[in-house]
Amino acid sequence: MKNTVLKISFIMLVAALLISADENKPFNGLNLGMGNLSRLSKAQTRSISPENFSGEKGKAGMSVDGPALKAARDLGQGWKVSPYVRIQPKETFVMADFRGQGAIQQIWLTPAGTWRFAVIRIYWDDETDPSVECPVGDFFACGWGRYAQISSLAVCVNPGSAFNCYWQMPFRKGFKITLENIADEVFTVYYQINYTLTEVPDDAAYFHAQFRRVNPLPYKSVYTIVDGIKGWGHYVGTYMAWGVNNNGWWGEGEIKFFLDGDTEFPTICGTGTEDYFCGSYDFDTKRPDGTVQYTEHTTPYSGLPQVIRGDGHYDVQQRFGLYRWHIMDPIRFQKDLKVTIQALGWRSGGRYLPLQDDISSVAFWYQQEPHAPFPELPDKDDLEII
Repeated sequence: MKNTVLKISFIMLVAALLISADENKPFNGLNLGMGNLSRLSKAQTRSISPENFSGEKGKAGMSVDGPALKAARDLGQGWKVSPYVRIQPKETFVMADFRGQGAIQQIWLTPAGTWRFAVIRIYWDDETDPSVECPVGDFFACGWGRYAQISSLAVCVNPGSAFNCYWQMPFRKGFKITLENIADEVFTVYYQINYTLTEVPDDAAYFHAQFRRVNPLPYKSVYTIVDGIKGWGHYVGTYMAWGVNNNGWWGEGEIKFFLDGDTEFPTICGTGTEDYFCGSYDFDTKRPDGTVQYTEHTTPYSGLPQVIRGDGHYDVQQRFGLYRWHIMDPIRFQKDLKVTIQALGWRSGGRYLPLQDDISSVAFWYQQEPHAPFPELPDKDDLEII
């Protein structure tokens, strides 16, 4: 049975990669699905890391004074002298600052520290307000500060804490990526930003990601995943870290997409939380011992990769990590977008119970610039997972 599931997942992955290649558009090295992987391009590959902060051609591995100098003292230049950086408390480190045209194609990083206390920001072209602002763990679909293996098209999380992002991120004048350490301890990070230098089509939009948290959600309130998006674009994904403060099932709530002037009622309304995340019936399956349990899973487009069940002592709250990527079914908007989700459980008499849960989210979308300013990020205490 396990081998069959793996084969099906592999077939789905290959099919998705083949579909992602649009043969009707000119190939410029920006879109590399499996269908056009063999085609030559004039695009140029570059990479920024602690071994080449500028990404310049022929300038990698030249450090003579990096943090691993002591380990390489018998070998010298070129022998892994600068594989990581240490970010001091309350410091913002510039991971990359590049001028040119092209697209980021992959980001890999592995952080050593409290993931909620490291905030990644990405600025496109000459922006002063970031288009991406998010705690680093949540950006890579690991919002609870604990490792959870993920195998999806947009994000992969691999042992032991390897975060990988494959969202395509075009830029026309350049990009800047920073990592702010809001903790009281030094934050160590290894990272690699792989990008291509190529002409960007006129209809290529800019990547955005916004984090929010409410803890606890006020009684009879609706959780807002994102609001205030203005412009032309499409919504491509949701990650949620959902901490449940009641007993019983917690996912009866409906997600709603308010598009292009929708007011009281949305254009798109889901049928339940687990339904939106492409599951059903509480994500439950029967185990060999006869018990019915939440079932962790990770697939190309959706998953419940993390279920924290607690130890029955101090660690008692049930916590869930869920993702849904709209890669094949982006939510298109022309003027504006708002996304909300209800938090609903059950009470006596077969009635819904509005929940007061600890809910965090990351919304992912593409749009034309300029974008509307983001709400202020929660402070350290409001970000902290306790």
